[in-house]
Amino acid sequence: MDLKQKGSEANVGSFKQLMVSMKWTTAADFDLAAAYETKEGKQGLIYFGEMGDLNGFPFMQLSGDEGVGDQGGDNEETMRITKLDDMKYVWLLCWDYGKVQEGGAARFNDSDVSLTVLDDKGTAHDVLLDTGDMGNVALLATIDNASPIGAKLINSSKAGTLKGLKTLQQLIDIING
Repeated sequence: MDLKQKGSEANVGSFKQLMVSMKWTTAADFDLAAAYETKEGKQGLIYFGEMGDLNGFPFMQLSGDEGVGDQGGDNEETMRITKLDDMKYVWLLCWDYGKVQEGGAARFNDSDVSLTVLDDKGTAHDVLLDTGDMGNVALLATIDNASPIGAKLINSSKAGTLKGLKTLQQLIDIING
């Protein structure tokens, strides 16, 4: 199921595992990350500097860091999520590492970056970045687990600009902005 437009959504319901895959061939150092907020209000970030843990909180883990040094080719970063019980929101983000460092505009519009969320039943949800906004950080999708009827995957398509990634709060400000 394609989530091509900002605001489109799909139910992801109950699952044993979600596989989030971000792919690109553009010569850019894009990074997949997940910011989260628990139902108790605790916030955190999974990214290349904090890869996460599948067997303990936050039950998310990133595969690694690809495209380092603006390498083109078949780049892919994956994140597995094995439990959402304690999570209220998981925000799936992409940033252009070099452009975040310098505070410049990212190369999203000139790239082929794509995000796919695959559940353990084999259902794939392709999320396309649907924003004309310039920035160097993109909120691609939100997993909204606030409702008791189950989790929803939403195409969030929002961009913002950072100069250096110093705090999680900077990302939360873009998410809520």
